[in-house]
Amino acid sequence: MYRPSEPDRKALRLETRLKRPRSRGGSLLDFLPAAEEETAATPVPVAPVELRSSRFSEHFPGLCLLGNLGVDDIVAWLRDGRRWIVMTLVLCIGGALGYAMMATPRYTVYTDIVVDPANLNVVSDDVFMSNPQRDAQLLEVESRLRTLTSRNVLKRVIDKLRLTEDPEFVKPTPISALLALISTSEAKSGKELAAMRALSERVEARREERSFVVVLKVWSEEPAKAVKLADAIVSAFEAELFQSAAESAGRVAQNLNGRLDELRQSVTAAEKKVEEFRRANGLLLANGELVSNQLSSELNTQVLEAQQRFIQAETRYKQMRAAIAQGQTASASVFESVDMSNLRQQYNGLQQQIGSMQLTYGERHPRLAAARSERATLEAAINREARHIAERAKADFDRERSALDALRAKANDEQSNVFTDNEAQVHLRDLERDARSKAAVYETHLARAQQITERQQIDTSNIRVISSAMPPESRSWPPRTIILLIGGAILGLVGGVSLALALGLWRYVRGQQPAAG
Repeated sequence: MYRPSEPDRKALRLETRLKRPRSRGGSLLDFLPAAEEETAATPVPVAPVELRSSRFSEHFPGLCLLGNLGVDDIVAWLRDGRRWIVMTLVLCIGGALGYAMMATPRYTVYTDIVVDPANLNVVSDDVFMSNPQRDAQLLEVESRLRTLTSRNVLKRVIDKLRLTEDPEFVKPTPISALLALISTSEAKSGKELAAMRALSERVEARREERSFVVVLKVWSEEPAKAVKLADAIVSAFEAELFQSAAESAGRVAQNLNGRLDELRQSVTAAEKKVEEFRRANGLLLANGELVSNQLSSELNTQVLEAQQRFIQAETRYKQMRAAIAQGQTASASVFESVDMSNLRQQYNGLQQQIGSMQLTYGERHPRLAAARSERATLEAAINREARHIAERAKADFDRERSALDALRAKANDEQSNVFTDNEAQVHLRDLERDARSKAAVYETHLARAQQITERQQIDTSNIRVISSAMPPESRSWPPRTIILLIGGAILGLVGGVSLALALGLWRYVRGQQPAAG
């Protein structure tokens, strides 16, 4: 049966020392009842695990007595490690003083910028559409916020302020001097890269909550230079936004101009088809109307006029024939001519003479017989003149009938041409519609291309600086020297106390007695 080995003398001395009476500030284990101490002193069989850890307990005999620690032990550890506390305190204060004297000062300036996502409405039909939704507007502001600290903006600032020649941004090194001797281009690119890295570390931008205000933070080793950098970044930011919008509008205008050539050729081909079809079918226009329609309308008018003249001639001729057949040539008004008027005057005058002679001389008077013979001669002349007039009326009647027949035939022929032209005009209108639609698209693209070309010259970005950068009154880093010294003292005190406690705990676990005070 296994029995525990006897403890060595060193462990007995440690146990005896730890069981000495404690002061009132000692461990609470000192107030346990004596019965429990006697029970703890009674030998208890040790498990096999304790047997395996006995060798570890030989090296750290005080590990199992950590529950007996008291305030006296901690005070003793601090008393023994006071030199470490003082040394750490002095070192930290000295380091804080050295850092305050050697650290590069930083002067930070702030610029407040209102980035309105809705651009200025200079053109009614702009290239860029503004989204009224607030989430989309915030995304637009965040995108412009990223542009504010982008490499393109910083590159503009570096070129404008020539920061590649500023020792604050490009530290001269032997390697850079060697690269300058070997290759000028490599040295220049290296300086630009170094200036870009240094400037990007000095620039920071953030958006205020629930607003479109962007705060630009810039620091430098000199207050005036910090203000200069902030103003240059804002100017470069506005120029970058304008250039970006101009380049986008330029790409759109370039694409439209490339498309305009195709549209122009398409419109020319469509219009050429219209003219060729009109020429092939004889579709001539006059005052916006087909010539065939106008000619047909005029012929119809002439036919109506010829028909009226024919009716008048026919009626006149029929009246003359009726008057001749009835022997009323002397009194019919349809016979009108100069000779007929003279004969009628002579006939009327002779008729009056015969009437007066009948009253004066009687029916058998020789002069009355001679007058009646002259009257018969006049009546024969009147009949002959009437027949001549009737023959002329017959000729007029025949002429008007021939003219009417000719105009009717011509009108019928022209009417068939009108029908043919109308059928051709249906296809012509289809070609004209196609040409007009292509011309409308071409004119729209042409006007849009010219508008966008002019849009490239207009800056519509709504960026406003509401608080310009001002020179700071004091540096932002490092803090004031007194604050650094206080911080160093606190850090040294905490570090020294921690070190003293750690050393005391180590000695306690190893079973070493603290040095005498």
